[in-house]
Amino acid sequence: RRPAALAYRLSRCRYARRVTQTSSAPTVTAAGLGPWARCGLAVAGGLATALAFQPFNLWPLVAPGVAALTVAVHGVSLRRAAGLGYLYGLALLTLAVGWASVIAVPVAVALVTFEALWFLLLAVLVRLALHLPWWPLVAAGGWLLVEALFSRVPFGGFGWVRLAFAGADAPVNGLYPILGVPGVSYVVALTCQLVAWVLLTWLTEPRRLRWRGAVAAAGIVAVAAAGLGGRLYRPAPDAAAPVAVGMVQGNVDGVGLEFLGRERSVTNNHLSETVTLMAKARAGEVPVPDFVLWPENSTDIDPLLDPETRAVIQTASRTAGVPVLVGAVTEGPGVDQRQTTALWWDPAAGVTARYHKRDLVPFGEWIPFREQLLPLIPMLRLVGAQSVPGTGPGVLAVDVPRHGQTRVGVLICFELAYDDTVREMVLGDAATGGGAQVVTVQSNNATYAGTGQIHQQLAITRVRAMETRREILVATTNALSGYVHADGTVAYLTQERTADSTSVAMPVRSTVTPAIAYGPWVEGGLLAGTLVGLALAVAAAWRDRRRPADRDPAEGEPGVRPHHG
Repeated sequence: RRPAALAYRLSRCRYARRVTQTSSAPTVTAAGLGPWARCGLAVAGGLATALAFQPFNLWPLVAPGVAALTVAVHGVSLRRAAGLGYLYGLALLTLAVGWASVIAVPVAVALVTFEALWFLLLAVLVRLALHLPWWPLVAAGGWLLVEALFSRVPFGGFGWVRLAFAGADAPVNGLYPILGVPGVSYVVALTCQLVAWVLLTWLTEPRRLRWRGAVAAAGIVAVAAAGLGGRLYRPAPDAAAPVAVGMVQGNVDGVGLEFLGRERSVTNNHLSETVTLMAKARAGEVPVPDFVLWPENSTDIDPLLDPETRAVIQTASRTAGVPVLVGAVTEGPGVDQRQTTALWWDPAAGVTARYHKRDLVPFGEWIPFREQLLPLIPMLRLVGAQSVPGTGPGVLAVDVPRHGQTRVGVLICFELAYDDTVREMVLGDAATGGGAQVVTVQSNNATYAGTGQIHQQLAITRVRAMETRREILVATTNALSGYVHADGTVAYLTQERTADSTSVAMPVRSTVTPAIAYGPWVEGGLLAGTLVGLALAVAAAWRDRRRPADRDPAEGEPGVRPHHG
């Protein structure tokens, strides 16, 4: 009887252990965190993520910031996860893009409250991903999916706070020319989710902390090593001689929405600084330029229609003895319409090439649903005529003195945030005969002087230089103008609210990085895998809902089973 009794007791022990493993799932969630603690965690995570961006540049905080959102939504219902995501987005955007308040506080409030909705969606996707054993991969894909959406929707999107744009100084910056901005965003998000994986293991399954911590540490080290290795990828420039490009920051007299100051003063200021630049060049202080770069809005009146403005630009071009790439606002093509335009102004032939800005700022350069909104919001009349976007890539095939036919790339301000616009500038098309060989940026940040916006835009410029492995020369009306090397380092930078100028020798480049050549495929593949993963997560969530043993009594929703961590 003793062996039989022992066998019976062993079977009962096995049964008890099996029941414990299936019925104690609620204890393996982060349900120990109360509602207020979760809200505080979401807000703290949003603030920490914002601090990773410029002007703070505390990029290591992106890991705990993103991980905090994952921990906050662990074990809660989808509805509560959505609310936590919205709190996270409000905190992140208020600190990161609160500079929009210089236009008007209602504008900033509208921007933040609307864009935060994307983080509501993000939190729901992350919560769904937690139903899978390999959830960090899908949760990182959720970040990429939401970034892809808010960079395109609505009205062209507002992709200003993508995780990749916080990594200009991080070890991952070597991956920009390999994976591109979407790929780096995914890698950063995955690294952050590995941190969340370790934190949740510590909270819910401490017995597995050692090996999961080792796996996460190995993954983070591998990402850092890949980033450091990617920095070695430095394509050689073309054999052609470098092009000397002069940069002029003429400064403006006004502030805020009246940044251009008195009529025509902005153009006169840039003429004056062009004279200063040429004096420095002829004194041997800087290279004699082959052409001169003026910023966006360096004219406040259409120079093609206004004789006085045209005369000022013509004087500047003849004084320099070389073409001037002018940033102008031109009227048309229709009635009460305008375009933000880059004009290649030759001293002898006048305008020989032009590029119209493609990515316009909604409610800044154009008004969606204009006929319906203007009667309701009279303040929108300050936007002025409706801007019309251009269609072709930002490449000007022009004759550069001492170099002959050269393809000059142009990005105008806000366009830096758009992957397709940058990619098409580098690749060009049949009309341009190829992609940009030297890259310039025209910008007008005068409205945002003294805010973090200008530093964030400089960081995005550095990211694009690394992604394309091309030097970029930036001209702004009153800061921050400068010269960025192909590895993202800043070689020259102006001060705010000053007039300044310089001339730099820019290598001629035709090499196309893997990020530019295959970036859309990388993003598409990651998004496709994410959608498959989310579909499986939805199926797992439905299966969990059907199992009473897997319900979290604190939430009334399915918990996360032990092996999901």
